Amino acid sequence: MKYWVMISLLLGASVAIAAAAQSVPPQDWPMFGGNVQSTSANLKSTGITAANVGELTHRQIKLDGTVDASAIYLHGVTIRGTHHNAIFVTTTYGKTLALDAGSGDILWEYTPTSYQKLAGTRQITNSTPVADPNRQFIYAASPDGYIQKLAVSDGHRVWRTSITKLPQREKMDSPLKFFQGYVIAVTAGYIGDRPPYQGHVAILDGNSGKLLQAWNSLCSNRTGLMEPGSCPQSDSAIWGRAGAVIDPSNGDIFITTGNGDWNGKTDWGDSLIELNASAKKMLGNYTPANTEELNERDLDLGSTSPVLLGDDLIAQGGKDGKIRLLSRKSIAGTAPHKDHELQIVSTPSGTDLFTQPAVWQHGGQTWMFAADNGGTAAWELENGKLQEKWKNGTSGTSPFEAGGLLFVYAREGGLNVYAAASGKHIATLPCGPGHWNSPIVLQGEIILPEGNANDYATSGVLDIWSLSGH
Repeated sequence: MKYWVMISLLLGASVAIAAAAQSVPPQDWPMFGGNVQSTSANLKSTGITAANVGELTHRQIKLDGTVDASAIYLHGVTIRGTHHNAIFVTTTYGKTLALDAGSGDILWEYTPTSYQKLAGTRQITNSTPVADPNRQFIYAASPDGYIQKLAVSDGHRVWRTSITKLPQREKMDSPLKFFQGYVIAVTAGYIGDRPPYQGHVAILDGNSGKLLQAWNSLCSNRTGLMEPGSCPQSDSAIWGRAGAVIDPSNGDIFITTGNGDWNGKTDWGDSLIELNASAKKMLGNYTPANTEELNERDLDLGSTSPVLLGDDLIAQGGKDGKIRLLSRKSIAGTAPHKDHELQIVSTPSGTDLFTQPAVWQHGGQTWMFAADNGGTAAWELENGKLQEKWKNGTSGTSPFEAGGLLFVYAREGGLNVYAAASGKHIATLPCGPGHWNSPIVLQGEIILPEGNANDYATSGVLDIWSLSGH
């Protein structure tokens, strides 16, 4: 009797998973976080639930490089004459790959001309590509300092533009964004803060590839790309996991810088900056009162990107173990703004925050999830303040919410799945260790790259968990 009960249960589970797979709506995930705000919350049905997440089919795909970042996804695009649900990733040394989400087959691979020279060296990228809304092109970064426009159909290059004059020092670290015809990219620095370099925001015309503007976080009175050695100040990297985040209502660009000089005029180290859509004008700024201490102790405010919470509110983490809640109105203008925090809360374990929090807005509620090397936590925005709802001691990279579930990749290996509202542990999906990689969840699939760019490897792994029959 027990045997037949078990068979019935297994058959019932298979039928339920297959039914879920058939009811999942098609969807794109065109950039890191899914949108220009980088919320990393999928509000559409994925078919993946607490009941079936432990029964997903798992496969690992070997890649011609390590993807220490996140993937993007386009459904039903035509590649080499055939329709595919396609995954796009960029590897450590700048190869950009298109894969079929069902079979895992490599559909095309773009290799920058610098690959042979850079493979195995410390000159790497952790960037995520971005898709053009027309779904015919994607834009990708490579560690030689270039952005390239690639055709979805076959991977051929349309244009290629440099956004730094010293790629050996100015790192292509963060995801690219695309907004109303423009590619938005930022530059950072390499481990060890090896001068000279400056973090800057680059705006490129998506059609032509022309560099339209560069806003420099040091020597900000100078426009355009600078020779890094020509500015008296160095560092101030823009290296948060989401890169620039953008207000979709007006295109305003928000970035946060790392350690560097601050004078409130031309040098903006350890600052949150709001720029207009063309990056030609500063609209607001915030710097902690202890900016000199942050610089001296290597406690970058810009270890994570700004988090747009809505209702005029921004959250900003940092390497000092703090998350600051700020008002956009209180930091508006070009005059320097120190302090002005509405609230300061601890990161999940009180340590460095290197990841991008996720924002889940549903039923009139706004939740924020964050993970660091010692824990994962959730807050709800109540009466203009962050109220902690749950916390655990399990580490993670940038969280992802979908269908009321929170997916958090542990750097030591394993993808943990929690009930988003309660923090209840649902499952741990087995996978290897990583660094800044983070999952996406859509269309009945969980897609997660593994590996650490700092291992300087030229191979890697992509994990895909799928609903049965999907």
